[in-house]
Amino acid sequence: MVRREAIGAHYGLRDWLAQRVTAVVMAVYTLLLIVALLGLPRLDFQHWKALWELPLMRFATVLFALCLLLHAWVGVRNIFMDYIKPTGLRLTLYALVILALIWFGVWTVQILWGV
Repeated sequence: MVRREAIGAHYGLRDWLAQRVTAVVMAVYTLLLIVALLGLPRLDFQHWKALWELPLMRFATVLFALCLLLHAWVGVRNIFMDYIKPTGLRLTLYALVILALIWFGVWTVQILWGV
């Protein structure tokens, strides 16, 4: 009889694709940000604030943050699956990382929209 673990690997293609897609989105955002910064007449507080008041920059930044959080989750989850063998410890670490990533996402939205 084969014994199956509660949490196992076999995410394969989905993880690989998630890592690549999120990396591409983050690279495009980085280029967008560089172009936007180079387009500013001066890099001072007023121009910086005006840049972040544009809905496009806010939504692009939220998309970047979500991609970053997903990218981090896939990477950390895979590291935990490979190196943390006790299931209880691994599940506890999963929960802590998920809570931290959710908190970072909420914090990002709070900073961008001042909620």
